[in-house]
Amino acid sequence: MLTITIREGREKLLLKHHPWVFSGAIEDIDGKDGCGFAKVVSHDGSFIAYGYYDEKSHIVLHLLSWNIDDTMDEAYIRTLVKRSVLRRRSLFGMKDTTCFRLIHGEADFLPGIAADCYGREIRLIVSSRFASAFLPAIAAELDAMLHPSIIEATVDRSFASAEGLPERTRTFKDGIECGEDSSRGNVRFIEDGIIFEAAPGRGQKSGFYCDQRDNRGIVEKAAAGRTVLDLFSYTGAFTLHALRGGAISVDAVDSSESALRHLLYQVHINEDEKTIAPGSREKVTITSADCFDYIRTVESGKYDMMILDPPKLAKTKAALDNAMKAYKDLNRVAMLKIRNNGIIATFSCSAAMSVENFRMMLSWAAADAGAEIQLLRTLSAGEDHPVRLSFPESEYLKGCLIRVIKD
Repeated sequence: MLTITIREGREKLLLKHHPWVFSGAIEDIDGKDGCGFAKVVSHDGSFIAYGYYDEKSHIVLHLLSWNIDDTMDEAYIRTLVKRSVLRRRSLFGMKDTTCFRLIHGEADFLPGIAADCYGREIRLIVSSRFASAFLPAIAAELDAMLHPSIIEATVDRSFASAEGLPERTRTFKDGIECGEDSSRGNVRFIEDGIIFEAAPGRGQKSGFYCDQRDNRGIVEKAAAGRTVLDLFSYTGAFTLHALRGGAISVDAVDSSESALRHLLYQVHINEDEKTIAPGSREKVTITSADCFDYIRTVESGKYDMMILDPPKLAKTKAALDNAMKAYKDLNRVAMLKIRNNGIIATFSCSAAMSVENFRMMLSWAAADAGAEIQLLRTLSAGEDHPVRLSFPESEYLKGCLIRVIKD
């Protein structure tokens, strides 16, 4: 095992259980290996934590345990997986939902790995070299506990270059890595009684955003009797909930034409299965366009509800200033275009954007739009996406349900 010494004055956050250590905080490494488990100590030699070191990672050291009695090996990683799943045991009893997160990265003490359950399948998203190195062990433990039909792992493309990981899909069956099954069809699952399908090995992230489950329910309740614009709609989860909630109409806009076609397919499924009202398909229009440009073309006063769920705009803290400008402009234009007293559900999934910065951005957007806004609900990810308070970056999804007042 490596022994890594932290520079004097750089250990404070680590002692408070923040799991990230960058190369500039390291004073010395005792050991020749370029990666492996490490004992992490302060400049005076006192124990801080155990971690995993990889010199090729953009975060060279991930801390895993602050208990000096723990043993760092593959069995310990499997133990972390088991604990994460057991913390979510109550979710397996939900009658109308078969889609939720099993592992939430550093918030569950497993750096750079997310695991989502979709009915009988499990999808893994890899965003660190640590997760890639221990992927067989993680998959084996998930299989031993849950016996899924298949486990599929994809590399998060936004981290692939920084981590030096190839963008490929790895498949595990019965806990053993195997070749891809090209004959596999879509996996069907249920969220809050609505039917969804996700294609294998394709689409954004794991193919569906289960972190928005609670927020979709809130939007559904607010959509009754409203004319809705769903920007960045992807495959239409918010659209389907708005339809079930009694929206008059929903215009869905996304840059991906294939995602929009899948949106209509899912509307048909749910209308056929009577989970949404007859005639819902006629209430939906789809438009393939750049959403940031499209919002500027919207007729003022046409909509009294908008859903703004853009992709991650600030991947790092260095990118936050430009992202703040983009978020502000998007929300400012939406506030100008929406009907007086209209409702906007607006989100950011950028971990670098704090809740405070997000609210400040909205207040600036309102001032520039000549409007007042009322905060109706604070929106966040569900309980299967916990926020680890020693790691504030785990609170990546934040949102607000606001009323826009123009009188």
